Amino acid sequence: MDGEGTPHCAYAAMGRFLMHIVGIDLGKKAGKPMSHQKIQALTEGAVMVAAATSLSYLKLLELPQGGSVCIGMLPIFLFCARWGWKESFLTAFAYGMLQLIFDGAYAWGPTSMLLDYVLAFGVLGVACLFRKQKGGVYIGTVVGCLCRFLVHFISGITIYRIYEPTEVFNTTFTNPYLYSAVYNGSMVIDLVLCLVITALLYRPLSRYFAPQETVAAVKRNQGPEL
Repeated sequence: MDGEGTPHCAYAAMGRFLMHIVGIDLGKKAGKPMSHQKIQALTEGAVMVAAATSLSYLKLLELPQGGSVCIGMLPIFLFCARWGWKESFLTAFAYGMLQLIFDGAYAWGPTSMLLDYVLAFGVLGVACLFRKQKGGVYIGTVVGCLCRFLVHFISGITIYRIYEPTEVFNTTFTNPYLYSAVYNGSMVIDLVLCLVITALLYRPLSRYFAPQETVAAVKRNQGPEL
């Protein structure tokens, strides 16, 4: 986006709207009201989607055929450290849809929209699978970034190969595999930034990193607050 930019309140509103849609699957069944836990997941998810979308515009580097170096994925990984696979994948999907809406000018048709936005951001939800492991937030961040890279890599060798030969980082590429690997390899910077910031936040936000199941169990047993 250029010029005046998009107000952050628009991100929040769109995030709440998308999470409300997917929240139907998280909460309402046969007209039953949503539980407190599901409302909490919906609220946290909306906040993290809005935060991720806002951070995605703080770009350290913008690439010529779409993509950039930023920490937009960080809030999604933090959310995945707490919630299960359904909440995590739906939140990541909502983030991908927002990226498509606000940044979809780089998409080359429906296939590109599916690969570079819906799937590429949706697979970030895989980070939740490691949330109960020691250092799970770090493992999930690495695996999530790797999965996103693989999706973008496939897009690069199938869709964006029309750009070859092309020049990236002052180097001309004629091999689509090498081009896609180098072009999307800039995501390593995103990964490093996310890991460093997560490490800095881990101690002051240690209660937030606890999986929701652990928090709920402690409350049931009236143990010490996490």
